[in-house]
Amino acid sequence: MVVMKTLYKRVLKPILFKFDPELIHDVFVSGGELLGRFTLTRGLIGMFYRYDGPDISKTVDGIRYHTPVGLAAGFDYNGRLTRILPSVGFGADEIGSITARPCAGNDPPRLRRCIQSEALVVSKGLKNKGVDAFIEKMRRTSREPGFVLGVSIARTNDDLAVGLEEGIEDYATSLQKLVDTNIGDFYTINISCPNVHGGESFAEPDALRPLLERLMAIKHDKPVYAKMPISVSWPEFQEITDIVVEYGLDGVVIGNLNKDYDSLRYRDEAPADYAGGLSGLPCRDPSTELIRRTRQHYGDDLTIIGCGGIMTAEDAMEKFRAGADLLQLITGMIFEGPHLMKQIGKAYARNRSQIRGDKPRRRVTQPEREVVSIAD
Repeated sequence: MVVMKTLYKRVLKPILFKFDPELIHDVFVSGGELLGRFTLTRGLIGMFYRYDGPDISKTVDGIRYHTPVGLAAGFDYNGRLTRILPSVGFGADEIGSITARPCAGNDPPRLRRCIQSEALVVSKGLKNKGVDAFIEKMRRTSREPGFVLGVSIARTNDDLAVGLEEGIEDYATSLQKLVDTNIGDFYTINISCPNVHGGESFAEPDALRPLLERLMAIKHDKPVYAKMPISVSWPEFQEITDIVVEYGLDGVVIGNLNKDYDSLRYRDEAPADYAGGLSGLPCRDPSTELIRRTRQHYGDDLTIIGCGGIMTAEDAMEKFRAGADLLQLITGMIFEGPHLMKQIGKAYARNRSQIRGDKPRRRVTQPEREVVSIAD
């Protein structure tokens, strides 16, 4: 692993970082999709990057994860990497965010690196092919038994879903179609995307209540989480979380992009005229502190998925110690390399006695289920 880490950080990364970040993202997604098609290439990648130590599986809300680290929403937004991700040490893939209609996203540039600050400025604008294309893709795609598939759902970033009622129905359309086709092992309601038309309107209590009332009326047996903002005060965060609890969601993902550019280590890396939120290191401390306070305040009532600024295995352990049940990441993989998930797995195995264990589902009684693959 030391050789692969050195190769990535000293040879491959300096080359990759000379090119447009969205271009590199697209190349890696296409490459990962191709490598995932063949048993041989999946095995070769797994020899270097798949976690191979003591058992670190974990059951959360009735779903067994082979590893407690998932790919966060915002990277594999069309579901193209589900076959290769287990070979890179992931236990889950959260697709999306998926929207009711195809969405071209915001005008480019949609990504900018802040290299010294270990951050990305992200303004994707929910670029994706829409829920119908995603469902068709999943129907044609097999996945490794036990690999968990989550789906993040958001409002289409266009002029047709700007109003409150239109936005709510946009979410509901996607969720209903996923439920009807039994696609996804859990669902995340993205209420806090900071770079779409109307901003974070559904993170406001007056909009969040009718949204959750509508979505929780759609019957299914899958866990549901809310993707939370982190650029808010604790009283604001708590008000939103109280509504999440009131409407019976299973938990929260803490959290989304950081809107505070002053949190960059080097502020001049992000021009004032560039739109978008920050991922990476600027998210680490705010998300970890919100995880800690959420666990302290709500106890075991909520599942917490820790996301934001996981750049090292120790960052991951800190989020677990703060109270996270599972983790998700993207930017740490980009800056540190694909060996990071294996490092986290090994650190988790060493520290497991100090970390929260399995979490049974509290709101819906159901037996533990091993995730099954979708047939080719």
